[in-house]
Amino acid sequence: MDNNFNVDKLGKCAVKSPFNLSHNYEEGDDLFDYIEDDERILYEKTIKCFNKYKETGEEPVSFEKAGPREFLFFEPAKTKAAIVTCGGLCPGLNNVIRSIVHELYYRYRVNKVIGIRYGFEGFIPKYNHPYDELTPESVDNIHMLGGTVLGSSRGNQNIEDIVDSLVNMNINILFCIGGDGTLKGANEIYKEITKRNLKIAVAGIPKTIDNDIMFIEKSFGFETAVSKAHSILKDAHNEAKGAYNGIALVKLMGRDSGFIAAHAALSTQEVNFVIVPEMKEFGLYGVRGFLRVLKKRLVERHHAMIVVAEGAGQHLFEDSSVEKDASGNIKHKDIGILLKDRITEFFNDQNFPFSIKYIDPSYIIRSAPANASDSKFCSQLAQNAVHGAMAGKTGFVVGIWNYNFTYLPIESTVKQRNKIDMNSELWWNVLEATGQPVKMKNEHLFTVSPQNNLNPKTNN
Repeated sequence: MDNNFNVDKLGKCAVKSPFNLSHNYEEGDDLFDYIEDDERILYEKTIKCFNKYKETGEEPVSFEKAGPREFLFFEPAKTKAAIVTCGGLCPGLNNVIRSIVHELYYRYRVNKVIGIRYGFEGFIPKYNHPYDELTPESVDNIHMLGGTVLGSSRGNQNIEDIVDSLVNMNINILFCIGGDGTLKGANEIYKEITKRNLKIAVAGIPKTIDNDIMFIEKSFGFETAVSKAHSILKDAHNEAKGAYNGIALVKLMGRDSGFIAAHAALSTQEVNFVIVPEMKEFGLYGVRGFLRVLKKRLVERHHAMIVVAEGAGQHLFEDSSVEKDASGNIKHKDIGILLKDRITEFFNDQNFPFSIKYIDPSYIIRSAPANASDSKFCSQLAQNAVHGAMAGKTGFVVGIWNYNFTYLPIESTVKQRNKIDMNSELWWNVLEATGQPVKMKNEHLFTVSPQNNLNPKTNN
């Protein structure tokens, strides 16, 4: 693993922090200590890894610890910050906006904060989107609302135009709140700023309910999404049990990673099948296929609940054409509808009595206000993002690792997506909770076509 997780700095920090914290690590003074730049959080924390590094003499992989520094790069009275939200909605966006504003105003006495409307579009003159002056009064109640008060958008914008706007507006710090695409954009903005030798800090706050950003244990909105999904699955289970051979099929968000589906299933302990994008050993037909296993479940218990992540089973589609959204993400075909149709065809062909309910609550989940746990987490992320930016750190994203808040370069988090390890304890827990087979696939059988190799009418 590349262990270069060092965060860039704009220059020497010579402005004394307005905080009155401890800096001599004296015990018993009842004061939190300033964080030093050389304080690091270990990536691996097992004794096995410790012994490996001890034997080889290598420096262990680590991340910079987040938190307030004793000296700042920016002078608060002369600092102007901007906040932008991009990509899809997510519980907690307004909480992060509010907490950034409060931290800047009340703790650092930075009183010039503007909100950029409708994502990176807001920087581009041709769209003519207005800016919002953000004050503690204007953001007073926004944490009670879902969505984002600044609006959002997808799609790439001209990076040079964005940086031109930052210069024209005299922005010193840009806070970018978003997922993989947003952080990639923020990284390009940081590179252009560096190329021009400008003293503008770029700070990323990772936003994705899919929890798929590398080297970050949890992103805000994830716990709210799981909580909302938990309630929906409870009701879906009632629907399934209310009919003879009742089937509840619920599609949850998860474009490339199935964390919401996995955690929601574990939270209810009522799900019988979890199907996620990481599952390569998955097919529909044949003696080991999903439909045969589902029928066996119905014969034995007369009800079943299925949870499928939106990006699962894309190899099952005969149409291999690829479409992308404005952000460059692959637009997945609807696995929920495909499963509903194939289940219906399969049981109708066999004259097997059943009832199926298909539920897709995706947009309800992502538009919900943050729950208590996420609200707290959003505030902590925002506060630590402000601490880092005021100390002149740039091109960084704030995250959490081993229960510690961290700073790491944006570039390191967007190289690949975080996915469920199918050999992990998490997935083993899912298999234990559902009772589903480790594999539901006949070898060399990948498509849903009844004409392909095995006929589902005669081989089940």
